[in-house]
Amino acid sequence: MFTLVPSPIGNLEDITLRGLRTLREADVVAAEDTRHASILLKHHGISRPLLSLHEHNEAQRAEEIAKRLAAGENIAMLTDAGTPGISDPGFRVVRECIARGLEFTVLPGATSILPALVGSGLPLHEFYFGGFLPVKSGRRKTLIEAALARGETTIFFESPHRIGKSLAVLAELAPDRSVCVARELSKKFEEYWRGTAAELSARAEKQPPRGEICLLIAGHQR
Repeated sequence: MFTLVPSPIGNLEDITLRGLRTLREADVVAAEDTRHASILLKHHGISRPLLSLHEHNEAQRAEEIAKRLAAGENIAMLTDAGTPGISDPGFRVVRECIARGLEFTVLPGATSILPALVGSGLPLHEFYFGGFLPVKSGRRKTLIEAALARGETTIFFESPHRIGKSLAVLAELAPDRSVCVARELSKKFEEYWRGTAAELSARAEKQPPRGEICLLIAGHQR
């Protein structure tokens, strides 16, 4: 059995009992970063063999894991934070399992998307998740324009090195639009910046936000 196990996005206690049991019972744990996974496993008193599985070797590992699953092994997968496959490795292994008719399961658990949405105070009866905003400024602006045109709230992952530029684009295109920067969720310095695009852009110029960031943009009023 192959099991995708959501890992804490910050606080090491944010993992389910079922997730811990799955890790204890696994023959091997495939990890995006074995050093990062070791910290989580050690914290919970778990010692299992580790296998690296990241974006650069996932295609190769997918075939290897499929063969091991076919041989009867139990393999658990961890990414650095949140649910595997969501802007993280995992997709190729799932596709390989489907293609070969191998059993797998996805556990519910930690993700930054839902806490960011709920804590933002923006409407969340509908929302659009856009993954990571692109590095290139032209493509990033195009996606931000699309977000501003939507009726539902949009959420992106964003780098602390580029969040200031993204907020500046928002301030230029729609200075009065409600936006939120949710950072370091579940960690000691968890923080929500709420306000208009112009307000948050000005704030970021004076105090650039650090850490893991979700950028939320309210949809236009219908």
